[in-house]
Amino acid sequence: MTMAPAPTVLIVPGLRDEVAEHWQSLLAAQLPRVASVPAMGRAELGCSRRVAAIEAAAQAITGPIVIVAHSGGCIMLAHWARQTRREVHAALLATPPDFESPMPEGYPSIDALRAGGWLPVPRERLPFRSIVAASRNDPLGDYARVAALATDWGADLLDLGEVGHLNPASGYGHWPRAMSLLQDLLP
Repeated sequence: MTMAPAPTVLIVPGLRDEVAEHWQSLLAAQLPRVASVPAMGRAELGCSRRVAAIEAAAQAITGPIVIVAHSGGCIMLAHWARQTRREVHAALLATPPDFESPMPEGYPSIDALRAGGWLPVPRERLPFRSIVAASRNDPLGDYARVAALATDWGADLLDLGEVGHLNPASGYGHWPRAMSLLQDLLP
């Protein structure tokens, strides 16, 4: 009997530059099989370019994939899922933003997101098991709106309580729960 290969975890960052103390970076350092979509920062708002980067990273992986996306990476993943043929075992989508509502100063405007191809946010059911981990006090996404997005995506909703945007600015470098959630998603 041949055993299936262990899955590779594909890290999909949000609209940020590479941040060594971000929980996704710290999680990646703990994993035996991991690949990452390159961070492109907020200066590059083209959704199609980011979707192409997910596709390139996913196609370079042999065997099963489990995805860990954060923030805008969750929205990128929803766009990507609509057009890829790459099979995904499961995904953890942590604190997706609400790109359809105005965001705080310093973040892209709705007009900029629309021009970049982000809107409308895909609402189709994702073709793989997923967990949306949502914060009650995320400045980038109202909990009720993120919960509705999780429902549309067919994802299990996990209420994280008040964790801000689950990033270093909210006090999260290491996020121990990410590893246990990932273990729940692995085959």
